[in-house]
Amino acid sequence: MSYGIPAVEPSAQIPVCPRHPDRPSYVRCQRCGRPACPDCQRAAAVGFQCVDCVNEAARSTPAVRTVYGGAVTTGKPVITYGIIAVCALVYALQWILPGGAVYEQFAYNNVFATPAYGVFEPWRMLTAAFLHSPDSVLHIVLNMYTLWIFGQALEPLLGRVRFLAVYLISAVGGSVGYLLLNPLLVPGQQLAGVVGASGAIFGLFGAMLLVQRHRGGETRQLWILIAINGVIGFLIPQIAWQAHLGGLITGALCAAVVAYTPRGPRQGLLQAAGLAAVFALLVLVSWIRVSAG
Repeated sequence: MSYGIPAVEPSAQIPVCPRHPDRPSYVRCQRCGRPACPDCQRAAAVGFQCVDCVNEAARSTPAVRTVYGGAVTTGKPVITYGIIAVCALVYALQWILPGGAVYEQFAYNNVFATPAYGVFEPWRMLTAAFLHSPDSVLHIVLNMYTLWIFGQALEPLLGRVRFLAVYLISAVGGSVGYLLLNPLLVPGQQLAGVVGASGAIFGLFGAMLLVQRHRGGETRQLWILIAINGVIGFLIPQIAWQAHLGGLITGALCAAVVAYTPRGPRQGLLQAAGLAAVFALLVLVSWIRVSAG
């Protein structure tokens, strides 16, 4: 009389990865003990952990933040590179699309922020910062080079979101400076569009100046750089020094909000409220200006 050997299910003999049941997995997670296939293994201090345990640990571990509340990042300043890429793309479109369509649709002039003249397109205060004069390659090259230099220094310090907020609000601040320091409409004078990232770049100048002072660093070279660029705005025609001044002041205000907000669990919320207040101030002074005529 013979006795048969009972059959054993393969799953009881061969451990499989919970995320990929079709893959035999003989390596177990050092944290939870579950099998993990090569795609789900992550190197740990001792052995391997599964991807689920690694993700759980990442969620429960507080993010490392800079002194200004931004998440510490490594690698390239992606926001800075992203802004440069957008400006380069828009500049290419200015050449490709016929009839100056991009320039006409997105350039800024005070009339576009004045409902009394039948045109109210305030978004141009921001979009103009991504356009550059198609007649001068030097215009965009100098602006993007300066952005690349200051972006590499400021973006890691402030954090990506805060850096982007300072840049965009400063861009609007440059247009507001032009609005405040120029007549809304001069009879008989041809309207000239205002384009360029210079207002936002000067905002980075102001932000860097505030950050350097807050950190106790040397600011003399920054003052010299700001003074030289400011004088150039007066000496060379067709440069909107008013936008430079508006961007500089706005960037300094934004950086003051970010730098001098007390550290703590509500730091990010208070900074967001402060930056929103700066933007609201720009809206308010613009409304007062266009209402006064």
